[in-house]
This record gives sequence, C-alpha cells and structure tokens, in this order.
Amino acid sequence: MKGILKKFSNDNSGIGVVELVLILVILIALVVIFKGQITRIVSNAFNSITSNADTIIN
Repeated sequence: MKGILKKFSNDNSGIGVVELVLILVILIALVVIFKGQITRIVSNAFNSITSNADTIIN
C-alpha cells in the first residue's frame, strides 16, 4: 500500500497548477469577450423554451 501511495505522489504526469490557471484565465477571457453573444443566445433559448412550453400546455 505504501508503495502505491509513494508511486502516486511521485507521478508528474498530471496537470500542473500553472496549466490549470492558464486554462481558467483563457476561459474567463473568452466569456468576457463574448459575454453579449452568450447572453443573447441563452436568452433566445429560454424564450423559445417558454413559448413552446406554452403552446404544449394550451
């Protein structure tokens, strides 16, 4: 059991903190850049769902 834990703790093949932070920064930047378009798409989707749900119920 100790051998498995030691091998796991010495494994460097996983994602590093720096890579994770860079990915998060890129994702946040993309959201900030395309905020208006994302908001418009989500709003249109919810409006479509609401109007179609009303036609199904009635």
